[in-house]
Amino acid sequence: MPKRKRRHYQTNLELAIKNHLFCLKEKGSLEKILAEKGVKVTWHEFQSGPPLLEALNAGKIDVGYVGGAPAVLAGAVSDSELAYLAYEPEVYRAIVVPKDSPIQKIEDLKGKKVAFGKGSSAHYLLLTALESVGLTLNDIIPVYLQPSDARGAFERGNVHAWAIWDPYLADAEESGGARIIADAKGLPRQYGFIVGRRDYFQENRELRNLVISELEKVHKEIQADKQGAAENFSQKTGISKDVWKQSLERREYGVFDITPEVVDAQQKLAYTFLEAGLINEKINVQDAVLSD
Repeated sequence: MPKRKRRHYQTNLELAIKNHLFCLKEKGSLEKILAEKGVKVTWHEFQSGPPLLEALNAGKIDVGYVGGAPAVLAGAVSDSELAYLAYEPEVYRAIVVPKDSPIQKIEDLKGKKVAFGKGSSAHYLLLTALESVGLTLNDIIPVYLQPSDARGAFERGNVHAWAIWDPYLADAEESGGARIIADAKGLPRQYGFIVGRRDYFQENRELRNLVISELEKVHKEIQADKQGAAENFSQKTGISKDVWKQSLERREYGVFDITPEVVDAQQKLAYTFLEAGLINEKINVQDAVLSD
């Protein structure tokens, strides 16, 4: 028998604490608004996208923030519950090498060990960067590591390069002297996504607009006071405020409805991951976009 999915009604909203959603939790505004509608808000903490999406597909959370690459992987799962609710502009990401490395450009990565998270936005960055110069993943030695482990391997010289995103990228530059050899400029766009559990939001569509509206306010507040936001993020993460300031300065802000251009970018990512063997079947991203 197929696994029976947990069904939600307008009594509880389970949200993941990740990215700007943690600022929304701190404000407490969403809880107040939804309490008036008889909806209780519960928060769950996640350090990365894959476990968050696993929880979403299992019906344990209803809303979260993830990058486009993990979203494609989650959308390729049988009976996926993932629905795209809105998007955010991409964060800064790049490929870095030690400051004294002889590697100067993407072509120089041939035959070298490159660290990155498998199925992450950095994975897609690396694939497209290599493709731009006529190389593939077979031309390098992939080393699949999550950010904390990759940082250690990078600093010890166990890998020659590292594909990563902010704030880890800014931290590697600031405290480790990492040097950027290529960033995402000129490569296929990536976006961040507010995702939701399809069954929940098909039943409770008005809650989507409330969540997005409150999250938009958070973006505006951060954009208006990056210094204060950097100090706040630093206290919560242990990463220096200077690193957070740099990260916040070089990104765009806003929470937007999904557009055809964003769907196209996400579909291109899905095709690339299919070619790379990261997903087994072709998926149609538009099918997962929640329409009003």
